[in-house]
Amino acid sequence: MGAFPDEMTAIDFNDPGPPEVLQPVTRPVPRPGPGEVLVKVAAAGVNRPDVIQRRGFYPPPPGAPKIPGLEIAGEVVALGENVDRLLIGQPVCALVAGGGYAEYCAAPVGQCLPVPEALSMREAAAFPETLFTVWHNLFERAYAREGETVLVHGGTSGIGSMAIMLGKLFDLTVIVTCGSEAKCAAALEIGAAHAIDYKTQDFVEEVKRITGDTGVEIVLDMVAGDYVPRNIRCLKEDGRHVTIAVQGGLEATINMAQIMSRRLTLTGSTLRARSVEFKSLLADEIEATVWPFVAEGKLRPVMDESFPLAEAAAAHARMEAGDHIGKIVLSVE
Repeated sequence: MGAFPDEMTAIDFNDPGPPEVLQPVTRPVPRPGPGEVLVKVAAAGVNRPDVIQRRGFYPPPPGAPKIPGLEIAGEVVALGENVDRLLIGQPVCALVAGGGYAEYCAAPVGQCLPVPEALSMREAAAFPETLFTVWHNLFERAYAREGETVLVHGGTSGIGSMAIMLGKLFDLTVIVTCGSEAKCAAALEIGAAHAIDYKTQDFVEEVKRITGDTGVEIVLDMVAGDYVPRNIRCLKEDGRHVTIAVQGGLEATINMAQIMSRRLTLTGSTLRARSVEFKSLLADEIEATVWPFVAEGKLRPVMDESFPLAEAAAAHARMEAGDHIGKIVLSVE
């Protein structure tokens, strides 16, 4: 059993608001429960759900810590019951339901992945949330297959960049939308086959042009709202539309006759509130299918900027400004 203090520095907020509500606080170090490990956090990823939680619209699920942060990397320093003792001292990254913005974080052992030598801790912390989300939604819910074409909105976000890279590894053609010419160039550099500037181009017409008027098999949508009927126009017959965020609004008006006549599938998911059992099975599949590419150095996250833990407010401000390309992380060491 490793040594650790009774208290730690974490980032928390009292009332929802702008980034400045995030402040360093002193909190008790969590104790790992059955099936959990305690991780001395080296780095924590910053994600859009953290921003939404800070604004007061995405509360943690029952039993999860109020402290923000959905992904971490660090060293295992303590174990709960029924956890292999060999994990003590091992470097891991983990998907968590909260508590990542802290010096210590408890994580279900099934949601941990080993950190290979090819990765820094900051890179490892940038993996779990986007990798679990993209893998589940693109390859499990949309059952992407070799040779298919995917439209991904937000091509230079953490999710978008991960979708591009996984698409390349598994022989998908990835078309992305971005909000500037510079971001389109960055998306192409990451590996997108095509990048559409949605501020100057109609992405529906561009998708038709790129695909020879046939459309795409899959849309991975983070916008929702009035994008949904436009996304549907981009789909081939038997196409699959997967919504993973609702940045453009909660409601959409669609022509259900199109859904029926073209045999389209509309689905979506959120990951945070899913059971530990589900996320552990997802981690097992990722470790078997994707993690070998990580260990070989063939897959690594696109990194934007790292901020010290105490500057979490600045990290959120950068995310909200929309200028980042890839992942923003907090450095805890």
